[in-house]
Amino acid sequence: MKRIVITGSGIVSAIGVGKQETLESLLREQSGIGAMCHLQSVHRLPVGEVRLTDEEIRKRFILDKPASRSALLGILAAREAIEEASVNAALLAKSALISGTTVGGMETTERDYLSWTHNQHLETIALHDAGSTTETIASALGGVAFSTTTSTACSSALNAIISGANMLLTGDAECVIAGGTECLSKFHLNGFNALMILDHEPCRPFDDTRAGLNLGEGAAYIVLETEEHALQRGARILAYLSGYANACDAYHQTASSENGEGSCLAMTGALRMAGIEPAAIDYVNAHGTATPNNDQSESNALKRVFGEHLPAVSSSKSMTGHTTSASGSVETVICLLCMQFGFVPANVNFHTPMSNGIIPVAHNEQKQLTHVMCNSFAFGGNDSCLILSSPKYAEMSIERRNTSLLTIKEVANVVIDEPADYKQYISAMEARRLTEQMRRVVVAAHKALEQAKVAMPDAIVTGTEWGCIVNTMQFLDPLCREGEGGLKPTSFMQSTHNTVSSLIAMQLKCHGYNATFSHGTDSFEHARRDAENLLKLGLAKTALVLGFDESDDRWNNILSKVNRSVPNIAKAIVLKVR
Repeated sequence: MKRIVITGSGIVSAIGVGKQETLESLLREQSGIGAMCHLQSVHRLPVGEVRLTDEEIRKRFILDKPASRSALLGILAAREAIEEASVNAALLAKSALISGTTVGGMETTERDYLSWTHNQHLETIALHDAGSTTETIASALGGVAFSTTTSTACSSALNAIISGANMLLTGDAECVIAGGTECLSKFHLNGFNALMILDHEPCRPFDDTRAGLNLGEGAAYIVLETEEHALQRGARILAYLSGYANACDAYHQTASSENGEGSCLAMTGALRMAGIEPAAIDYVNAHGTATPNNDQSESNALKRVFGEHLPAVSSSKSMTGHTTSASGSVETVICLLCMQFGFVPANVNFHTPMSNGIIPVAHNEQKQLTHVMCNSFAFGGNDSCLILSSPKYAEMSIERRNTSLLTIKEVANVVIDEPADYKQYISAMEARRLTEQMRRVVVAAHKALEQAKVAMPDAIVTGTEWGCIVNTMQFLDPLCREGEGGLKPTSFMQSTHNTVSSLIAMQLKCHGYNATFSHGTDSFEHARRDAENLLKLGLAKTALVLGFDESDDRWNNILSKVNRSVPNIAKAIVLKVR
Protein backbone atom coordinates (compact mmCIF):
# COMPACT_ATOMS: atom_id res chain seq x y z
CA MET A 1 0.00 0.00 0.00
CA LYS A 2 1.33 3.42 -0.94
CA ARG A 3 1.99 5.85 1.87
CA ILE A 4 0.58 9.38 1.79
CA VAL A 5 2.71 12.30 2.92
CA ILE A 6 2.13 16.00 3.49
CA THR A 7 4.65 18.32 1.85
CA GLY A 8 3.03 21.73 2.27
CA SER A 9 0.44 23.55 4.34
CA GLY A 10 -1.18 26.96 4.51
CA ILE A 11 -3.60 28.58 6.93
CA VAL A 12 -5.52 31.76 7.66
CA SER A 13 -7.84 32.23 10.64
CA ALA A 14 -8.64 34.58 13.49
CA ILE A 15 -5.30 33.77 15.13
CA GLY A 16 -3.15 34.61 12.16
CA VAL A 17 -2.59 34.98 8.44
CA GLY A 18 -0.09 32.28 7.57
CA LYS A 19 1.63 29.60 9.61
CA GLN A 20 4.12 31.93 11.36
CA GLU A 21 1.42 34.20 12.83
CA THR A 22 -0.66 31.16 13.72
CA LEU A 23 2.26 29.54 15.54
CA GLU A 24 2.99 32.72 17.50
CA SER A 25 -0.64 32.95 18.64
CA LEU A 26 -0.66 29.29 19.66
CA LEU A 27 2.53 29.69 21.67
CA ARG A 28 1.11 32.79 23.39
CA GLU A 29 -2.24 31.02 23.99
CA GLN A 30 -3.76 34.06 22.29
CA SER A 31 -7.40 33.67 21.22
CA GLY A 32 -8.66 35.48 18.12
CA ILE A 33 -12.27 35.54 19.29
CA GLY A 34 -13.67 39.01 19.81
CA ALA A 35 -16.25 41.57 18.81
CA MET A 36 -17.67 41.47 15.28
CA CYS A 37 -15.87 43.79 12.85
CA HIS A 38 -16.39 42.83 9.19
CA LEU A 39 -19.72 40.99 9.38
CA GLN A 40 -22.63 43.39 9.78
CA SER A 41 -25.24 41.78 12.01
CA VAL A 42 -27.76 42.93 14.60
CA HIS A 43 -26.50 40.09 16.81
CA ARG A 44 -23.44 41.35 18.66
CA LEU A 45 -21.94 37.94 19.27
CA PRO A 46 -18.26 37.12 19.74
CA VAL A 47 -16.73 35.63 16.60
CA GLY A 48 -13.34 34.63 15.23
CA GLU A 49 -12.79 36.91 12.22
CA VAL A 50 -9.78 37.09 9.94
CA ARG A 51 -8.50 40.63 10.48
CA LEU A 52 -8.02 41.42 6.77
CA THR A 53 -10.74 43.04 4.69
CA ASP A 54 -11.54 41.68 1.24
CA GLU A 55 -9.66 44.56 -0.38
CA GLU A 56 -6.60 43.96 1.80
CA ILE A 57 -6.60 40.33 0.72
CA ARG A 58 -6.95 41.30 -2.95
CA LYS A 59 -3.87 43.54 -2.67
CA ARG A 60 -1.80 40.43 -1.89
CA PHE A 61 -2.43 38.94 -5.34
CA ILE A 62 -3.86 39.85 -8.73
CA LEU A 63 -7.45 38.69 -9.23
CA ASP A 64 -9.33 40.36 -12.05
CA LYS A 65 -12.81 38.93 -11.44
CA PRO A 66 -15.44 38.96 -8.67
CA ALA A 67 -14.74 36.58 -5.79
CA SER A 68 -16.48 35.70 -2.56
CA ARG A 69 -14.70 36.17 0.75
CA SER A 70 -14.56 32.37 1.12
CA ALA A 71 -12.63 32.18 -2.16
CA LEU A 72 -10.26 35.00 -1.15
CA LEU A 73 -9.42 33.31 2.15
CA GLY A 74 -8.95 30.03 0.29
CA ILE A 75 -6.50 31.58 -2.19
CA LEU A 76 -4.35 32.93 0.66
CA ALA A 77 -4.10 29.56 2.38
CA ALA A 78 -3.73 27.43 -0.77
CA ARG A 79 -0.93 29.63 -2.09
CA GLU A 80 1.03 29.27 1.14
CA ALA A 81 0.62 25.48 0.94
CA ILE A 82 1.85 25.07 -2.64
CA GLU A 83 4.74 27.47 -2.04
CA GLU A 84 5.97 25.45 0.92
CA ALA A 85 5.63 22.24 -1.10
CA SER A 86 7.42 23.80 -4.09
CA VAL A 87 4.59 22.84 -6.43
CA ASN A 88 5.61 24.35 -9.77
CA ALA A 89 3.36 25.06 -12.74
CA ALA A 90 4.09 21.70 -14.35
CA LEU A 91 3.11 19.73 -11.24
CA LEU A 92 0.11 21.99 -10.57
CA ALA A 93 -1.20 21.18 -14.05
CA LYS A 94 -1.24 17.48 -13.03
CA SER A 95 -2.73 18.10 -9.58
CA ALA A 96 -6.23 17.99 -8.09
CA LEU A 97 -7.76 20.66 -5.88
CA ILE A 98 -10.39 19.35 -3.45
CA SER A 99 -11.95 22.04 -1.31
CA GLY A 100 -14.64 21.84 1.34
CA THR A 101 -17.20 24.58 1.86
CA THR A 102 -20.87 24.96 2.72
CA VAL A 103 -21.34 28.72 2.80
CA GLY A 104 -19.58 29.25 -0.53
CA GLY A 105 -20.51 32.73 -1.69
CA MET A 106 -23.43 33.17 0.71
CA GLU A 107 -22.14 36.47 2.11
CA THR A 108 -22.18 37.88 -1.44
CA THR A 109 -25.70 36.54 -1.98
CA GLU A 110 -26.90 38.26 1.21
CA ARG A 111 -25.46 41.54 0.02
CA ASP A 112 -26.79 41.43 -3.55
CA TYR A 113 -29.97 39.33 -3.27
CA LEU A 114 -32.39 42.26 -3.41
CA SER A 115 -30.32 43.99 -6.10
CA TRP A 116 -30.65 40.92 -8.32
CA THR A 117 -34.41 41.28 -8.31
CA HIS A 118 -33.85 44.72 -9.91
CA ASN A 119 -31.34 43.33 -12.45
CA GLN A 120 -28.33 44.80 -10.67
CA HIS A 121 -25.00 43.10 -9.79
CA LEU A 122 -26.02 40.03 -11.80
CA GLU A 123 -22.36 39.04 -12.18
CA THR A 124 -22.30 37.91 -8.54
CA ILE A 125 -25.08 35.33 -8.95
CA ALA A 126 -22.46 32.86 -10.16
CA LEU A 127 -20.59 33.19 -6.85
CA HIS A 128 -23.37 31.67 -4.76
CA ASP A 129 -22.79 27.96 -5.22
CA ALA A 130 -20.08 26.04 -3.39
CA GLY A 131 -18.29 24.86 -6.54
CA SER A 132 -17.66 28.37 -7.81
CA THR A 133 -15.52 29.03 -4.72
CA THR A 134 -13.26 26.09 -5.59
CA GLU A 135 -13.05 27.11 -9.24
CA THR A 136 -12.01 30.66 -8.26
CA ILE A 137 -9.24 29.27 -6.06
CA ALA A 138 -8.09 26.89 -8.80
CA SER A 139 -7.95 29.71 -11.34
CA ALA A 140 -5.99 31.95 -8.96
CA LEU A 141 -3.42 29.20 -8.35
CA GLY A 142 -2.83 28.90 -12.09
CA GLY A 143 -5.09 26.02 -13.07
CA VAL A 144 -5.25 22.37 -12.01
CA ALA A 145 -6.07 19.11 -13.77
CA PHE A 146 -9.16 18.44 -11.67
CA SER A 147 -11.14 20.29 -9.03
CA THR A 148 -14.12 19.37 -6.90
CA THR A 149 -15.96 20.48 -3.79
CA THR A 150 -16.95 18.49 -0.72
CA SER A 151 -19.90 19.87 1.22
CA THR A 152 -20.62 17.92 4.39
CA ALA A 153 -21.10 20.91 6.69
CA CYS A 154 -18.46 21.07 9.45
CA SER A 155 -16.52 17.98 8.30
CA SER A 156 -16.17 19.23 4.69
CA ALA A 157 -12.44 20.02 4.81
CA LEU A 158 -11.44 16.76 6.48
CA ASN A 159 -13.53 14.85 3.94
CA ALA A 160 -11.74 16.74 1.17
CA ILE A 161 -8.46 15.41 2.58
CA ILE A 162 -9.85 11.87 2.76
CA SER A 163 -11.13 12.03 -0.81
CA GLY A 164 -7.78 13.40 -1.99
CA ALA A 165 -5.83 10.65 -0.26
CA ASN A 166 -8.00 8.02 -1.93
CA MET A 167 -7.36 9.66 -5.32
CA LEU A 168 -3.62 9.32 -4.74
CA LEU A 169 -3.90 5.69 -3.66
CA THR A 170 -5.83 4.75 -6.83
CA GLY A 171 -3.50 6.76 -9.07
CA ASP A 172 -6.36 9.16 -9.90
CA ALA A 173 -4.07 12.13 -9.20
CA GLU A 174 -0.34 12.79 -8.98
CA CYS A 175 -0.60 15.50 -6.33
CA VAL A 176 -3.57 16.83 -4.33
CA ILE A 177 -4.19 20.19 -2.68
CA ALA A 178 -6.93 19.52 -0.13
CA GLY A 179 -8.64 21.49 2.60
CA GLY A 180 -11.46 23.95 2.98
CA THR A 181 -12.56 27.53 3.32
CA GLU A 182 -15.46 29.33 4.96
CA CYS A 183 -16.22 32.97 5.68
CA LEU A 184 -18.73 34.29 8.16
CA SER A 185 -22.20 35.00 6.84
CA LYS A 186 -25.44 36.23 8.35
CA PHE A 187 -27.08 33.04 7.02
CA HIS A 188 -25.15 30.64 9.21
CA LEU A 189 -24.76 33.08 12.10
CA ASN A 190 -28.54 33.37 12.29
CA GLY A 191 -28.98 29.65 11.68
CA PHE A 192 -26.78 28.66 14.61
CA ASN A 193 -28.36 31.42 16.68
CA ALA A 194 -31.85 30.09 15.91
CA LEU A 195 -30.67 26.68 17.12
CA MET A 196 -29.62 28.41 20.36
CA ILE A 197 -26.09 27.01 20.32
CA LEU A 198 -24.08 30.27 20.15
CA ASP A 199 -22.40 31.55 23.31
CA HIS A 200 -22.55 35.27 24.11
CA GLU A 201 -19.15 34.92 25.80
CA PRO A 202 -15.86 33.37 24.60
CA CYS A 203 -16.48 29.64 24.21
CA ARG A 204 -15.21 27.10 26.74
CA PRO A 205 -14.85 23.62 25.17
CA PHE A 206 -15.22 20.74 27.64
CA ASP A 207 -15.93 23.13 30.52
CA ASP A 208 -18.87 22.44 32.82
CA THR A 209 -20.06 26.03 32.23
CA ARG A 210 -19.94 25.75 28.42
CA ALA A 211 -22.92 27.39 26.75
CA GLY A 212 -22.30 27.07 23.02
CA LEU A 213 -19.87 27.81 20.23
CA ASN A 214 -18.37 30.96 18.73
CA LEU A 215 -18.43 31.03 14.94
CA GLY A 216 -15.19 31.71 13.13
CA GLU A 217 -13.90 32.00 9.58
CA GLY A 218 -10.77 30.80 7.89
CA ALA A 219 -9.15 28.52 5.36
CA ALA A 220 -6.41 25.90 5.30
CA TYR A 221 -4.97 23.51 2.73
CA ILE A 222 -2.35 20.79 2.69
CA VAL A 223 -0.41 19.31 -0.21
CA LEU A 224 -0.67 15.53 -0.40
CA GLU A 225 1.53 13.16 -2.41
CA THR A 226 2.61 9.58 -2.27
CA GLU A 227 5.87 9.09 -0.39
CA GLU A 228 7.53 7.83 -3.57
CA HIS A 229 6.49 10.89 -5.58
CA ALA A 230 7.64 13.30 -2.88
CA LEU A 231 11.04 11.64 -2.55
CA GLN A 232 11.53 11.54 -6.32
CA ARG A 233 11.13 15.29 -6.60
CA GLY A 234 13.10 16.04 -3.42
CA ALA A 235 10.19 17.47 -1.43
CA ARG A 236 10.45 17.83 2.34
CA ILE A 237 8.01 15.56 4.17
CA LEU A 238 6.19 17.38 6.98
CA ALA A 239 4.21 14.36 8.17
CA TYR A 240 2.57 11.12 7.08
CA LEU A 241 -1.18 10.90 6.70
CA SER A 242 -1.10 7.47 8.26
CA GLY A 243 -4.78 6.89 8.93
CA TYR A 244 -8.20 8.32 8.22
CA ALA A 245 -11.85 7.34 8.27
CA ASN A 246 -15.34 8.74 7.87
CA ALA A 247 -18.48 7.32 9.47
CA CYS A 248 -22.05 8.42 10.05
CA ASP A 249 -23.71 8.71 13.43
CA ALA A 250 -27.07 8.09 11.66
CA TYR A 251 -28.82 9.57 14.68
CA HIS A 252 -30.11 13.14 14.18
CA GLN A 253 -29.75 16.00 11.71
CA THR A 254 -28.11 18.41 14.19
CA ALA A 255 -27.40 16.48 17.40
CA SER A 256 -24.80 13.82 18.20
CA SER A 257 -25.78 10.51 19.80
CA GLU A 258 -25.10 10.18 23.50
CA ASN A 259 -22.51 7.42 23.04
CA GLY A 260 -20.88 9.09 20.03
CA GLU A 261 -21.23 6.03 17.80
CA GLY A 262 -20.26 7.78 14.56
CA SER A 263 -17.24 9.56 16.04
CA CYS A 264 -16.15 6.34 17.76
CA LEU A 265 -16.29 4.47 14.44
CA ALA A 266 -14.33 7.24 12.69
CA MET A 267 -11.57 7.20 15.32
CA THR A 268 -11.26 3.40 15.43
CA GLY A 269 -11.27 3.29 11.63
CA ALA A 270 -8.40 5.79 11.44
CA LEU A 271 -6.43 3.84 14.06
CA ARG A 272 -6.98 0.61 12.14
CA MET A 273 -5.71 2.13 8.90
CA ALA A 274 -2.66 3.58 10.67
CA GLY A 275 -1.95 0.17 12.20
CA ILE A 276 -1.41 1.57 15.69
CA GLU A 277 -3.01 1.03 19.09
CA PRO A 278 -4.91 3.83 20.81
CA ALA A 279 -2.10 4.15 23.37
CA ALA A 280 0.25 5.31 20.59
CA ILE A 281 -1.69 8.56 20.07
CA ASP A 282 0.09 11.46 21.80
CA TYR A 283 -2.53 14.15 21.26
CA VAL A 284 -6.11 14.52 20.04
CA ASN A 285 -7.24 17.80 18.52
CA ALA A 286 -10.90 17.37 19.42
CA HIS A 287 -13.87 18.65 17.50
CA GLY A 288 -14.70 20.38 20.79
CA THR A 289 -17.34 22.94 19.79
CA ALA A 290 -18.27 23.88 23.40
CA THR A 291 -21.92 22.98 22.86
CA PRO A 292 -23.37 20.88 25.69
CA ASN A 293 -24.30 18.07 23.29
CA ASN A 294 -21.08 17.78 21.29
CA ASP A 295 -18.62 17.90 24.17
CA GLN A 296 -20.46 15.25 26.17
CA SER A 297 -20.88 12.99 23.14
CA GLU A 298 -17.24 13.40 22.08
CA SER A 299 -16.06 12.79 25.66
CA ASN A 300 -18.01 9.53 25.72
CA ALA A 301 -16.59 8.49 22.34
CA LEU A 302 -13.00 9.32 23.40
CA LYS A 303 -13.41 7.21 26.54
CA ARG A 304 -14.77 4.32 24.46
CA VAL A 305 -11.81 4.47 22.08
CA PHE A 306 -8.95 5.17 24.49
CA GLY A 307 -10.13 3.80 27.82
CA GLU A 308 -7.45 4.34 30.46
CA HIS A 309 -4.95 5.45 27.79
CA LEU A 310 -6.63 8.80 27.08
CA PRO A 311 -3.98 11.07 25.54
CA ALA A 312 -3.70 14.84 25.85
CA VAL A 313 -6.83 16.46 24.39
CA SER A 314 -7.68 20.06 23.51
CA SER A 315 -9.91 22.04 21.18
CA SER A 316 -8.29 24.84 19.18
CA LYS A 317 -11.78 26.21 18.48
CA SER A 318 -11.31 27.96 21.81
CA MET A 319 -8.89 30.24 19.92
CA THR A 320 -10.06 30.26 16.27
CA GLY A 321 -13.78 29.90 16.83
CA HIS A 322 -15.64 27.21 14.88
CA THR A 323 -14.60 27.73 11.27
CA THR A 324 -17.34 25.27 10.23
CA SER A 325 -16.53 23.70 6.84
CA ALA A 326 -12.88 24.79 7.07
CA SER A 327 -12.37 23.52 10.62
CA GLY A 328 -10.96 20.10 9.71
CA SER A 329 -8.12 21.53 7.63
CA VAL A 330 -7.53 24.53 9.93
CA GLU A 331 -7.03 22.10 12.80
CA THR A 332 -4.93 19.74 10.68
CA VAL A 333 -2.46 22.55 9.98
CA ILE A 334 -2.46 23.48 13.68
CA CYS A 335 -1.63 19.83 14.45
CA LEU A 336 1.25 19.95 11.95
CA LEU A 337 2.66 23.05 13.68
CA CYS A 338 2.37 21.37 17.08
CA MET A 339 4.21 18.30 15.78
CA GLN A 340 6.94 20.42 14.23
CA PHE A 341 7.55 22.53 17.34
CA GLY A 342 6.82 19.90 19.98
CA PHE A 343 3.87 21.07 22.04
CA VAL A 344 0.25 20.36 22.89
CA PRO A 345 -1.86 23.52 22.37
CA ALA A 346 -4.00 24.98 25.12
CA ASN A 347 -7.75 24.58 25.43
CA VAL A 348 -8.12 28.21 26.53
CA ASN A 349 -10.91 29.35 28.86
CA PHE A 350 -11.13 25.93 30.53
CA HIS A 351 -11.67 26.12 34.29
CA THR A 352 -14.33 23.71 35.55
CA PRO A 353 -14.31 20.00 34.66
CA MET A 354 -17.62 18.68 33.35
CA SER A 355 -19.12 15.66 35.06
CA ASN A 356 -18.29 12.46 33.19
CA GLY A 357 -16.29 14.44 30.64
CA ILE A 358 -12.68 14.51 29.55
CA ILE A 359 -10.33 17.08 31.08
CA PRO A 360 -8.56 19.01 28.31
CA VAL A 361 -5.08 20.54 28.43
CA ALA A 362 -5.67 24.00 29.89
CA HIS A 363 -2.23 25.44 29.01
CA ASN A 364 0.45 24.60 26.45
CA GLU A 365 2.54 21.57 27.29
CA GLN A 366 5.92 20.84 25.76
CA LYS A 367 5.80 17.35 24.27
CA GLN A 368 7.26 15.51 21.31
CA LEU A 369 4.37 14.31 19.19
CA THR A 370 4.71 11.16 17.08
CA HIS A 371 1.06 10.38 16.35
CA VAL A 372 -1.66 13.04 16.43
CA MET A 373 -5.39 12.54 15.88
CA CYS A 374 -7.67 15.26 14.48
CA ASN A 375 -11.49 15.02 14.75
CA SER A 376 -14.10 16.82 12.67
CA PHE A 377 -17.83 16.19 13.14
CA ALA A 378 -20.82 17.70 11.35
CA PHE A 379 -24.58 18.09 10.99
CA GLY A 380 -26.17 14.85 9.87
CA GLY A 381 -23.73 12.90 12.03
CA ASN A 382 -20.99 13.14 9.42
CA ASP A 383 -17.92 12.24 11.48
CA SER A 384 -14.34 12.19 10.19
CA CYS A 385 -10.97 11.55 11.76
CA LEU A 386 -7.38 11.54 10.54
CA ILE A 387 -4.05 10.58 12.08
CA LEU A 388 -0.81 12.41 11.35
CA SER A 389 2.49 10.68 12.06
CA SER A 390 5.92 12.23 12.42
CA PRO A 391 8.49 11.76 9.63
CA LYS A 392 10.75 10.32 12.35
CA TYR A 393 8.36 7.40 12.58
CA ALA A 394 8.69 6.23 8.99
CA GLU A 395 8.25 2.52 9.71
CA MET A 396 4.56 2.71 10.55
CA SER A 397 2.37 -0.16 9.45
CA ILE A 398 -0.73 0.40 7.39
CA GLU A 399 -3.79 -1.82 7.35
CA ARG A 400 -2.97 -4.61 4.95
CA ARG A 401 -5.20 -4.56 1.92
CA ASN A 402 -4.93 -5.93 -1.57
CA THR A 403 -2.42 -3.69 -3.33
CA SER A 404 -4.12 -4.24 -6.71
CA LEU A 405 -7.18 -2.13 -7.39
CA LEU A 406 -10.52 -3.90 -7.36
CA THR A 407 -12.97 -3.76 -10.27
CA ILE A 408 -16.47 -2.35 -9.93
CA LYS A 409 -19.83 -2.88 -11.55
CA GLU A 410 -23.06 -0.90 -11.51
CA VAL A 411 -25.87 -3.15 -10.33
CA ALA A 412 -28.80 -0.72 -10.09
CA ASN A 413 -29.91 2.54 -11.66
CA VAL A 414 -33.15 4.31 -10.71
CA VAL A 415 -34.45 7.72 -11.78
CA ILE A 416 -37.61 9.24 -10.27
CA ASP A 417 -38.88 12.19 -12.31
CA GLU A 418 -42.54 12.33 -11.27
CA PRO A 419 -44.50 12.26 -7.99
CA ALA A 420 -43.64 9.01 -6.28
CA ASP A 421 -45.54 6.72 -3.94
CA TYR A 422 -43.38 7.14 -0.88
CA LYS A 423 -45.63 5.75 1.86
CA GLN A 424 -43.88 2.38 2.16
CA TYR A 425 -40.55 4.12 2.70
CA ILE A 426 -41.41 7.28 4.65
CA SER A 427 -43.71 7.71 7.64
CA ALA A 428 -46.46 10.33 7.46
CA MET A 429 -44.74 12.38 10.17
CA GLU A 430 -41.39 12.33 8.34
CA ALA A 431 -43.00 13.07 4.97
CA ARG A 432 -44.43 16.34 6.29
CA ARG A 433 -40.99 17.81 6.88
CA LEU A 434 -39.55 16.67 3.55
CA THR A 435 -39.89 18.51 0.25
CA GLU A 436 -41.40 16.69 -2.72
CA GLN A 437 -37.99 16.21 -4.30
CA MET A 438 -36.48 14.89 -1.07
CA ARG A 439 -39.26 12.30 -0.92
CA ARG A 440 -38.44 11.31 -4.51
CA VAL A 441 -34.76 10.77 -3.82
CA VAL A 442 -35.62 8.63 -0.79
CA VAL A 443 -37.80 6.45 -3.03
CA ALA A 444 -35.03 6.28 -5.65
CA ALA A 445 -32.52 5.19 -2.99
CA HIS A 446 -34.73 2.40 -1.65
CA LYS A 447 -35.70 1.14 -5.09
CA ALA A 448 -32.05 1.05 -6.20
CA LEU A 449 -31.06 -0.95 -3.11
CA GLU A 450 -33.95 -3.36 -3.73
CA GLN A 451 -32.92 -3.71 -7.37
CA ALA A 452 -29.33 -4.43 -6.32
CA LYS A 453 -30.43 -6.77 -3.51
CA VAL A 454 -28.36 -4.74 -1.03
CA ALA A 455 -29.89 -4.34 2.42
CA MET A 456 -27.28 -1.94 3.75
CA PRO A 457 -24.67 -0.11 1.63
CA ASP A 458 -21.17 0.42 3.02
CA ALA A 459 -21.12 3.98 1.68
CA ILE A 460 -23.59 6.71 0.70
CA VAL A 461 -22.29 9.45 -1.61
CA THR A 462 -24.43 12.28 -2.99
CA GLY A 463 -23.88 14.76 -5.79
CA THR A 464 -25.86 18.00 -5.73
CA GLU A 465 -25.24 21.33 -7.45
CA TRP A 466 -27.52 23.51 -5.32
CA GLY A 467 -28.33 21.33 -2.33
CA CYS A 468 -31.61 21.68 -0.47
CA ILE A 469 -32.46 24.96 -2.16
CA VAL A 470 -36.11 25.00 -1.01
CA ASN A 471 -35.11 25.03 2.65
CA THR A 472 -32.26 27.42 1.89
CA MET A 473 -34.66 29.90 0.29
CA GLN A 474 -37.13 29.56 3.15
CA PHE A 475 -34.39 30.90 5.42
CA LEU A 476 -32.53 33.20 3.01
CA ASP A 477 -35.49 35.10 1.51
CA PRO A 478 -36.92 36.40 4.82
CA LEU A 479 -33.39 37.06 6.08
CA CYS A 480 -32.72 39.39 3.14
CA ARG A 481 -36.20 40.95 2.94
CA GLU A 482 -37.21 41.22 6.59
CA GLY A 483 -33.96 41.17 8.52
CA GLU A 484 -32.48 38.97 11.21
CA GLY A 485 -35.36 38.87 13.66
CA GLY A 486 -37.69 35.92 14.17
CA LEU A 487 -35.95 33.39 11.89
CA LYS A 488 -36.90 29.77 12.54
CA PRO A 489 -34.36 26.95 12.87
CA THR A 490 -36.30 24.28 10.96
CA SER A 491 -35.33 25.38 7.44
CA PHE A 492 -31.73 26.05 8.45
CA MET A 493 -31.39 22.52 9.86
CA GLN A 494 -32.22 21.05 6.45
CA SER A 495 -30.40 23.57 4.28
CA THR A 496 -26.97 21.92 4.31
CA HIS A 497 -25.89 20.14 1.13
CA ASN A 498 -25.35 16.83 2.95
CA THR A 499 -28.94 16.68 4.28
CA VAL A 500 -29.93 14.03 1.73
CA SER A 501 -26.96 11.71 2.42
CA SER A 502 -27.55 11.93 6.16
CA LEU A 503 -31.32 11.50 5.74
CA ILE A 504 -30.86 8.19 3.91
CA ALA A 505 -28.23 7.09 6.46
CA MET A 506 -30.62 7.81 9.35
CA GLN A 507 -33.41 5.93 7.60
CA LEU A 508 -31.22 2.87 7.01
CA LYS A 509 -29.26 3.20 10.26
CA CYS A 510 -26.19 3.11 8.03
CA HIS A 511 -23.00 4.04 9.92
CA GLY A 512 -20.71 3.71 6.89
CA TYR A 513 -18.84 6.28 4.80
CA ASN A 514 -20.98 9.31 3.98
CA ALA A 515 -20.01 12.14 1.63
CA THR A 516 -21.54 14.87 -0.50
CA PHE A 517 -20.06 16.68 -3.50
CA SER A 518 -21.33 20.03 -4.75
CA HIS A 519 -19.47 21.15 -7.84
CA GLY A 520 -21.84 22.49 -10.47
CA THR A 521 -23.26 20.20 -13.11
CA ASP A 522 -20.42 17.70 -12.49
CA SER A 523 -21.56 16.99 -8.92
CA PHE A 524 -23.06 13.54 -9.55
CA GLU A 525 -20.10 12.35 -11.61
CA HIS A 526 -17.72 13.54 -8.90
CA ALA A 527 -19.75 11.68 -6.27
CA ARG A 528 -19.58 8.53 -8.39
CA ARG A 529 -15.82 8.97 -8.86
CA ASP A 530 -15.32 9.23 -5.11
CA ALA A 531 -17.42 6.10 -4.49
CA GLU A 532 -15.49 4.20 -7.16
CA ASN A 533 -12.15 5.10 -5.56
CA LEU A 534 -13.46 3.89 -2.21
CA LEU A 535 -14.48 0.55 -3.72
CA LYS A 536 -11.30 0.16 -5.77
CA LEU A 537 -9.27 0.41 -2.56
CA GLY A 538 -11.40 -2.16 -0.75
CA LEU A 539 -12.56 0.43 1.79
CA ALA A 540 -16.16 -0.52 0.93
CA LYS A 541 -17.85 -3.31 -1.01
CA THR A 542 -21.09 -1.52 -1.92
CA ALA A 543 -21.92 2.14 -2.47
CA LEU A 544 -25.19 3.97 -2.95
CA VAL A 545 -24.62 7.05 -5.14
CA LEU A 546 -27.38 9.67 -5.20
CA GLY A 547 -28.07 12.58 -7.53
CA PHE A 548 -30.26 15.29 -6.03
CA ASP A 549 -31.38 18.79 -6.97
CA GLU A 550 -34.70 20.52 -6.52
CA SER A 551 -36.40 23.46 -8.15
CA ASP A 552 -37.50 26.55 -6.25
CA ASP A 553 -39.50 29.33 -7.94
CA ARG A 554 -37.74 32.15 -6.09
CA TRP A 555 -34.26 30.83 -6.85
CA ASN A 556 -35.11 29.96 -10.46
CA ASN A 557 -36.35 33.52 -10.92
CA ILE A 558 -32.88 34.73 -9.86
CA LEU A 559 -31.07 32.21 -12.07
CA SER A 560 -33.24 33.03 -15.08
CA LYS A 561 -31.57 36.45 -15.17
CA VAL A 562 -28.34 34.67 -16.20
CA ASN A 563 -30.09 32.01 -18.30
CA ARG A 564 -29.83 29.29 -15.66
CA SER A 565 -32.29 27.13 -13.77
CA VAL A 566 -32.26 24.31 -11.24
CA PRO A 567 -33.42 20.99 -12.67
CA ASN A 568 -35.26 18.45 -10.53
CA ILE A 569 -32.94 15.47 -10.16
CA ALA A 570 -33.68 12.39 -8.06
CA LYS A 571 -31.61 9.37 -9.03
CA ALA A 572 -29.72 6.55 -7.39
CA ILE A 573 -27.24 3.95 -8.53
CA VAL A 574 -25.62 1.12 -6.62
CA LEU A 575 -22.01 0.14 -7.23
CA LYS A 576 -20.46 -3.15 -6.12
CA VAL A 577 -17.01 -4.68 -6.10
CA ARG A 578 -17.01 -7.50 -8.65
